[in-house]
Amino acid sequence: MMGLRNAVCALGSLVLAMPSPAAEALDKNYVRSLAAPGRTVLVIEYYDGKQNVVRRQGYAASGPFKALSGTDFRVHETMAIHLYGVAPCDGEMVNQRDGFVGRCEDYARQQLEIMLKNPKVIFCRAFISEEKAKVQNATCYGYHYFPGSLDSVSMFEEQLVSLGALRLEKIGDGSPARPDLMRAEQIGRKGAFGMWADPRTKEP
Repeated sequence: MMGLRNAVCALGSLVLAMPSPAAEALDKNYVRSLAAPGRTVLVIEYYDGKQNVVRRQGYAASGPFKALSGTDFRVHETMAIHLYGVAPCDGEMVNQRDGFVGRCEDYARQQLEIMLKNPKVIFCRAFISEEKAKVQNATCYGYHYFPGSLDSVSMFEEQLVSLGALRLEKIGDGSPARPDLMRAEQIGRKGAFGMWADPRTKEP
């Protein structure tokens, strides 16, 4: 990623000097304030078990971050972010409205690529235990701004699930790994968006 490593120290000092939002409520104005002209900014906040911010890491790129799959995107050469608790459907799917015929994974990746194309800020939250991992489980938000038409901060997972690009994973007892996204999945199902346009899509 162009300019990432050179920008880390300077941007890291910037975000560490800024006040942090509470873990349970996203301060969208805080996310907007992280924008830098001509750059795509990525900030990862790491939390302890008491939902306190214990560390922040900042990155900046002159171009978009690259989707590696429908749930993962590259931060730099040795680290990627994994959107936690969501996954594409299995096998292949058909969505005539979107003109798509192919693998579920490819559809999900295309949708994530769209979200990564031009956000001004990507803001992610992860537990501190993820900090040294090569692939870090996180939840992420994107700040998109187009003068006169769009000024939005939205969660990547929520958007991708409501679009039917991803669905909720299940944990051992059969309950959803991300109960906070159940409403988003219902939107996708009821609207027959993405994977839900194909009647072959089955429960995970």
